[in-house]
Amino acid sequence: MYPRLLELGRITVYTYGVLLAAAYLLGLKLAMVRAKKRGLDSARVLDLGIYIIISALIGAKLLLLITDWRTFKSDPQELWTLARSGGVFYGGLILAVLVALWYIRRAGLPLWVTCDVFAPGIALGHVIGRFGCLFAGCCYGKPTGRPWGITFTDPFAASNVGTPLGIPLHPTQLYEAGAELLILFALLATDRQGRPFAGRTFWLYMLLYGISRFIIEIYRGDERGTVHFFWTTLSTSQFISVILVPLAIVMLVYLARRAEAPVPERKRKPRKAA
Repeated sequence: MYPRLLELGRITVYTYGVLLAAAYLLGLKLAMVRAKKRGLDSARVLDLGIYIIISALIGAKLLLLITDWRTFKSDPQELWTLARSGGVFYGGLILAVLVALWYIRRAGLPLWVTCDVFAPGIALGHVIGRFGCLFAGCCYGKPTGRPWGITFTDPFAASNVGTPLGIPLHPTQLYEAGAELLILFALLATDRQGRPFAGRTFWLYMLLYGISRFIIEIYRGDERGTVHFFWTTLSTSQFISVILVPLAIVMLVYLARRAEAPVPERKRKPRKAA
């Protein structure tokens, strides 16, 4: 598509970088709006958002380094591609969650309420980020004869991330952007419906994303690492989804039951007569 948005002399502005920045900023803005409605400390929520953005960038690149280690080991110059690529989303998500849990505890924020605040923002940011992948040519799909197949023609995309040129491919970037958009609508629509409990929106996001990512991985055609799992071979992201989906279900059931459990009343000690 258009991996390079602008070229000003020696300075190149990459489309992916611009959309990635927009993804983080808009996702954080949505989280701030939701935090204000729930009466959370805006300064601490903003600090948390910054921690999440930094850790997500680092985690995504670290998982890319791990899953594609053989390539980087055989050709160390390929390490420069880490600076131009966004990395693996699951890597960013995992590290961001771990860092967020640490900061939430340190700042004294309510754990699951804060996680619920950020979940739709993550989905929104991912929608925009996947359009960045589309323009860059990364995270591409397998060859397809479907009429909605997309053909890349920019040689820079091929040299940068190995995008096949002149071949119709599954637009997996759009598949995931569409899935994330549906998840975003689902999270916002159900946020206050039924019997809401702290943690429901966050773990619902984890559940829905894990399912959608597992399915979309079937159509991915780029190299992203594999894991041998019992009788089959899964991509790294599929393997993480296999762990994440049951975990999300367990947490949803656990938090729902804990919210419904009656709080035991404390017995007051009788006062002594003066």
